[in-house]
Amino acid sequence: MQKPTYESPLNSRYASREMQYLFSPDFKFRTWRKLWIALAEAERELGLAAIDQEQIEEMRAHADDINYEVAQERERLVRHDVMAHVYAFGQQCPGARPIIHLGATSCYVGDNTDLIIMTEALRLLHKKLINVIAALAAFARQYKDLPCLAFTHFQPAQPTTVGKRAALWLQDLLLAEETLEHQSGQMRLLGSKGTTGTQASFLELFEGDHAKCRALDEKIAEKMGFPGCYPVSGQTYSRIVDSQVLAALSVIAQAAMKFSNDLRLLQHLKELEEPFEKEQIGSSAMAYKRNPMRCERMASLARYVIADALNPAMTAGAQWFERTLDDSANKRIAVAEAFLAADAILELYLNVASGLVVYPKMIEKRLWAELPFMATENILMDAVKRGGDRQELHERIRVHSQAAARQVKLEGGENDLLPRIAADPAFGATLEELAAMLDPAAFVGRAPRQTEEFLAEQVQPLLAKHAGWLGMTAEIGV
Repeated sequence: MQKPTYESPLNSRYASREMQYLFSPDFKFRTWRKLWIALAEAERELGLAAIDQEQIEEMRAHADDINYEVAQERERLVRHDVMAHVYAFGQQCPGARPIIHLGATSCYVGDNTDLIIMTEALRLLHKKLINVIAALAAFARQYKDLPCLAFTHFQPAQPTTVGKRAALWLQDLLLAEETLEHQSGQMRLLGSKGTTGTQASFLELFEGDHAKCRALDEKIAEKMGFPGCYPVSGQTYSRIVDSQVLAALSVIAQAAMKFSNDLRLLQHLKELEEPFEKEQIGSSAMAYKRNPMRCERMASLARYVIADALNPAMTAGAQWFERTLDDSANKRIAVAEAFLAADAILELYLNVASGLVVYPKMIEKRLWAELPFMATENILMDAVKRGGDRQELHERIRVHSQAAARQVKLEGGENDLLPRIAADPAFGATLEELAAMLDPAAFVGRAPRQTEEFLAEQVQPLLAKHAGWLGMTAEIGV
C-alpha cells in the first residue's frame, strides 16, 4: 500500500541509504546525546564540582537507547524539541538530570550537530567522488589513443581522442575534489558559546575564569573529533558556512552536469552510451529507443543543486545581529536536500562511468566523414613540395571543398573531396597517396601524451592518497 502523504523522491528514488541516515532524526538525536556527554565531561575536567563521574557514566549508558516516545510526548506539551530531549534523557538518567545541558543554549546541540552532519556528509561525498575519478581514469587510460572527432560550437573541429575527452571530464572532477577537500578541512564546531555568543553562562560557572571558557571549547571540539571551534559567534555559527558548503556541492553538480550533457550528445551520435540493462525499457511508445536516462537524471539533479546553493547564500545575508530564526526552516530543507541530491548525482556518475559503452566503428565513421577537410593543409603542403603554386593550390582546394560539402549537404552523398583532388592534375597525387595522408593518429596532436601525463601526474597521486576508499559500486534504482 502506498503512503497517503508526500515523500521526497530524494529519499524514495535517488539518495543512498548512507546519506539519508546522516540527515535522519535518529542520527541527529544520537549526536545531541554525544554532545551533552562531551559538555559534561569537559566541564568536569575543568573542575566543575557540580558534575561527578557517576553522572557521566549514567549518561554514557543511555547514549544510544533513546526513549523517543517520552521525547515526543514531552515536545507536544512544551513545544520545544531540545528541552523535550533534555527531559527524556533526564528520565533515563535521574542522577545526571540536574547537569544535562548545563550552561548551554539550544544551539549548542542544534548548531554543533548541523556542523557534524555536514562534515560527515562531505566525507561521504568525497569518498564517492574519488571512486568516480578512479572509474573515469580507467576509461581515459583505455581509450587514450582512440581518435575521435572533436567539436567546437558542436561543429566538427580538429580531432582529439576519446581518452583525452574523458580527461577533460576528469579535470572538472579534480577541481570539485579540491574544493570539497578544502571545505572539509576548514569545518569547525560552534562550541559552547551561550545565548549571544559571549559565553556569559560559562564564565559564571567557572567563576570568572576566561581560560577555562576557552578550554571548554577546545575540549568539546577534541572529543567530537574536530580541530577546533569558530573563535567568535553569535548564538549560531555564521550561516556563511552553509553557503560555503553548498557552493562546494554546486561545483560537483557543475562537473557532473557537463559530463552528462556531453554523454547525452555522444549517445545521440551513437559514439558512446551509458549502461543499459537487458530488460530496460527506453520508451513506452518506441520500443527500439535507448534513452540516456541516467545522464538525464544527473543533469536534472545537478540543476537543482546549483539553484539550491543560492538558498543559504540569501539566508546568510538575511541574519540579524546575534540570532534570528528565519534561517531555520530554510536550512532544514536546503542543506539536507542539496546533500541528498549531490549524493544521488555521484551515485549516477559512478554507475555510468563504470559501464560506459564505446562504439569505435561509429567514432571512426564520423571522423572519416570530416577528415578529408582537415587534411587539406597537409595536402597543400605536399603539393607545394612537388613544385606547385601555393596560392593557386589553395584556391583549387577551396573550390573542391565547397563542391564536396554541397555533395554531402545537398545531395546526401559521401564526402568526395579526395577523389576530386586526385582528379586535379595540379596536385600530382593519386587517391592512394592522398588517403595515406589521412592517418587519424596524425591529427590528434599531443592528446594521447597529454592524457598519459595528466593521469600519471595529477590523477594517480590522488587515487594513491585515498587508496583505502576505492572499490565502491553504485546500483541505480527506479
